[in-house]
Amino acid sequence: MAIIINLDVMMAKRKMSLNTLSERVGLTLSNLSILKQGKAKAIRFTTLEAICEVLDCQPGDILEFQPEKTGAE
Repeated sequence: MAIIINLDVMMAKRKMSLNTLSERVGLTLSNLSILKQGKAKAIRFTTLEAICEVLDCQPGDILEFQPEKTGAE
């Protein structure tokens, strides 16, 4: 996938555990873990907003676009 999730990086910078973030954002541990592992197919803007508020960051700190390499390169 071309979208990279850097949630673990921001959590480490803020010294916050997955349990704490889960409690503060109001997401289950399993849903937050799926997002953190980059296995989520989508994220609601309200969820992204809550994560950014708790981690005091911007959406671009969590989401990154990396174009997929083609065989011609």
